[in-house]
Amino acid sequence: MRATYWIMIVVAALGWGWGGIATRAAFAEGVEPWTMVAMRVVIAALLVLGVLISRRYTFPSREVVRLGLIQSVFNLIVPYLLFTFAYAEASAGFVGLLAGLIPVSTSVFAHFMLQGESLTAGKLVGLFVAFSGVAALLVSGDSGLVEGGRPLLAIGLGLVSVASIGFAGAYAKKHAGTYDPIMMTGLQFGLAAFWLVAAMLFIEGAPTDISATGWWLILSLAVLATFMPFLLYFWLLQHISATEASLVGYLVPFVALVGGIVLLDEQLQAGIIVGGALVFVGMILSDREGRRESARMTV
Repeated sequence: MRATYWIMIVVAALGWGWGGIATRAAFAEGVEPWTMVAMRVVIAALLVLGVLISRRYTFPSREVVRLGLIQSVFNLIVPYLLFTFAYAEASAGFVGLLAGLIPVSTSVFAHFMLQGESLTAGKLVGLFVAFSGVAALLVSGDSGLVEGGRPLLAIGLGLVSVASIGFAGAYAKKHAGTYDPIMMTGLQFGLAAFWLVAAMLFIEGAPTDISATGWWLILSLAVLATFMPFLLYFWLLQHISATEASLVGYLVPFVALVGGIVLLDEQLQAGIIVGGALVFVGMILSDREGRRESARMTV
């Protein structure tokens, strides 16, 4: 891939990696999960709306709106909520390792939904190794927290989130070229914001008692961990394969792990080391096979 694509991948990974760190910090400030996700998405939606207005975008077609609705559910509402609840049960590094499974998950869905991205024997080996890492996390019982945590619940929530994002990535790539990345980002944020705010008001009420630090963390989640990486990700899907775009997931675990240890005093436990190593090796094997397959197709 060109250097430009790698830069975009790194920047997006830094943003999403910061998301786990900021989420755990916001929990420490007493911010409730539904409020955190809803306000994060609302602010991001307003930012994208500003971009759309400044560029005088016309209203999208019915087909693009339908695609935006699907993306809002599978690429935003489901994973954002479940990952947020997972961060309440395990460290940023722990949950970040689960996010590292996104490229593997994307390759599985791409096999069934896209031409030229088959799930070969090599990819299956990578899938097996990566999920062996999840099994190691599960058996170890480590959560990466100084005390407490429910790693089993965190794994369950994380895996559903990973599957949801994998499907959304392959689906968006299937329809690449039929939508503008900024418009698609705005659609899914706007649609998701409507449902999330309604749920927040019903479950937790209006956010009237959040500290200044809490609001700063929500703002950073909206800008650095939502608005920016989503725009970059959809831009990448217009130029490279779904599997290549999902390489963002390789870097997210390291950003979350290092940031959690340095900023939140989280623990680098044996189970996380072993499980993380297996997840990373599985991703490498899957990616290497994908590159070989792409090279064979271009010969």
